[in-house]
Amino acid sequence: MKKIKLVIADDQMLTREGLRTILDLEDDMEVVGLAKNGEEACILTEELQPTLALLDIQMPVMDGIAALKRIKSSCPDTLVLILTTFIDTDYIVEAMANGANGYMLKDMDGDKMIASIRDTAVGQFVLPAAVAAKLAVRMNQIAGVHDHGHKKSSLDGIKLTEREEELAKLIIRGLNNREIAESLNVAEGTARNYISTLYSKLEVVDRAQAMIRLQTLL
Repeated sequence: MKKIKLVIADDQMLTREGLRTILDLEDDMEVVGLAKNGEEACILTEELQPTLALLDIQMPVMDGIAALKRIKSSCPDTLVLILTTFIDTDYIVEAMANGANGYMLKDMDGDKMIASIRDTAVGQFVLPAAVAAKLAVRMNQIAGVHDHGHKKSSLDGIKLTEREEELAKLIIRGLNNREIAESLNVAEGTARNYISTLYSKLEVVDRAQAMIRLQTLL
């Protein structure tokens, strides 16, 4: 079994150690480094080349966004999840714009957090529903500014089928592919096909874009 190797960066010792304790209990995960600020996170990531780095947003010396930028430049193969208690749209937008592979809230259920890390490791984009809702509001505001009062959008002619509407609501709730498959009572491969078809219809390429468009469509 190939392990998911992780570096965790958070300025709170209890958070760092707590996450390490939880994640090291998983057979397919190994915490290889702990950092108390963004600079340490970058150094450890560059030295250890982990599968994934968990970065808190607000840290001394170097914050999570600055660390994200450096890691994406120096270690492009390392995935980055932003870990925070702050649902601040400026942080969300900046993190996504600089290549974050997802966003996790510190108060997430432990099982959900572990599932999110596994999903990220296999290429899924992770965005909790609470974060997606904030992001959708901000993007709609931006779109409104650019529209100069024109309400017509590229979504006006899109009509979703009953199954697509059901799927869309699950995506907006932040469910991953496995959870969507269970909710629809279909195989995970079938769920992925449904999602791919919906993405094509919405003219988007990932979960974040789909959430934003669906917030305006439903």
